[in-house]
Amino acid sequence: MIPIKDHKHLYRDENSGAVVNTDTVGYQQYKKTKKIKNSQKNEIEKMKDDIEEIKNLLKQIVKK
Repeated sequence: MIPIKDHKHLYRDENSGAVVNTDTVGYQQYKKTKKIKNSQKNEIEKMKDDIEEIKNLLKQIVKK
């Protein structure tokens, strides 16, 4: 692996030419952040569904 200048966690694979990131701490932080964002997105979608259900129930009550 050949180090990439000015990037301490990046290396170029000699065989494939691919750039490899060896920053495991940064990767773990990225995964944690992505998991939190997905969780927040799911929570928002659930809240939207709940609000829609409440609206429909209120409409049924008003019709009676």
